Amino acid sequence: MTEALIFELSAPGRRGASLPEADLPMQNPSSYLPAGLLRKDAPELPETSEIDTVRHFTRLSRMNHGVDVGFYPLGSCTMKYNPKVNEEVAALPGFSAIHPYEPAELTQGALELMYRLEESLCEITGMKRFTLQPAAGAHGEYTGLLIIKAYHASRNEGTTRRKIVVPDSAHGTNPASAAVCGFDIVKVESNERGGVDLAALRKLMGPDIAGLMLTNPNTLGLFDENIAEIADIIHEAGGLLYYDGANTNAIMGISRPGDMGFDVVHLNLHKTFATPHGGGGPGSGPVGVKEHLVPFLPYPLVGKDAQSNYYFEEKNALSIGKVKAFYGNFGVLVKAFAYILTQGHELKEVSE
Repeated sequence: MTEALIFELSAPGRRGASLPEADLPMQNPSSYLPAGLLRKDAPELPETSEIDTVRHFTRLSRMNHGVDVGFYPLGSCTMKYNPKVNEEVAALPGFSAIHPYEPAELTQGALELMYRLEESLCEITGMKRFTLQPAAGAHGEYTGLLIIKAYHASRNEGTTRRKIVVPDSAHGTNPASAAVCGFDIVKVESNERGGVDLAALRKLMGPDIAGLMLTNPNTLGLFDENIAEIADIIHEAGGLLYYDGANTNAIMGISRPGDMGFDVVHLNLHKTFATPHGGGGPGSGPVGVKEHLVPFLPYPLVGKDAQSNYYFEEKNALSIGKVKAFYGNFGVLVKAFAYILTQGHELKEVSE
């Protein structure tokens, strides 16, 4: 199926809309703009009727593939269908018509949603606290690695623990994020079952290891049966274990990264919690941590006082600082929370 360019549908004199006569005198642009900013020729804009324009772009849209049309694989990730009710909820004026500069007392509903979403993500993953700021998965990786970096620096090991271990099956953004964060990348081989080779991992351990980044199930779709032993090896060496949440779809309600021994987790709300991805985005990559890493989380986090009022907590001195303007891609947070509430504890059935 082919479609003509919009310019090929153009015909002189066709119009899609009529504008009223201007009630102000015409001005010569050269009186206000330098010659270098003025066009020498009129732009070649197409002249088409409204119906031709609508039909043209509707036909083009039918050529696209997406989650509303069929299975949508992207790299090692599979995208869920995005329930339309979530879009309606996110468009409610109480969520869509507020401004991040509004005081907390006027945005209690939004703060409650962020607080309860954080609680839900903690329960699902086994983490202590979450930041909702990161705007995508790789942004979440970078944020998590900054937390690892800050943790080691607080222990006066920032200059020695410079290596991040990644499996040979790792998602490509793992080594990329670690490199951008200033770490050296060390590859660990897989064993014959597709998991991390424990003997090879032990050989890499030393005082220079900052952590290991792991996806579980991994990019091959295999759950690493030795994850508890992997966590012990990393922790005994003084490193931290980082969980890439690309394949969390497979384990919700079945197992939790926190129970496996992971210290840091990033999730992809646009993969796991049915919010639009990529061109339908934006994305969201919240980062969760165990209790010993909470002081390093980006600020602000949302707190709740004894009177059930929600507020932004004060900056912690050890915080890595903000990683995004304001509080994250809020519309995505609304859709993800709506999805979690809709499924409830039956999220396990989604994974199964």
